Amino acid sequence: MKFCPKCKSLMYPKGDSFVCKKCGYEEKKSGKRVVETKRKEKKLAIIEEKIEVLPKARVTCPKCGNKEAYWMLKQTRSSDEPETTFYICTKCGYKWREY
Repeated sequence: MKFCPKCKSLMYPKGDSFVCKKCGYEEKKSGKRVVETKRKEKKLAIIEEKIEVLPKARVTCPKCGNKEAYWMLKQTRSSDEPETTFYICTKCGYKWREY
């Protein structure tokens, strides 16, 4: 990451230089190697190979109406917020969540 020497904001790569979006300061890239990383979206991963080890609950699937689903808890927001419950239907495999 590179920061603007004028306003201390984050500078972004643009062609062969870095540009500050706040004040417009521009600086050519040096001969040093620059590694650019893009922000990745957060995705919730569910391990499907070991789904049978999850506990089951009596809930109604909104897609097929089945009355049983696997469930798991995950802290998706800040620690002072309640956990999110994720369900996976035992019949059709539909995934949904409850906050």
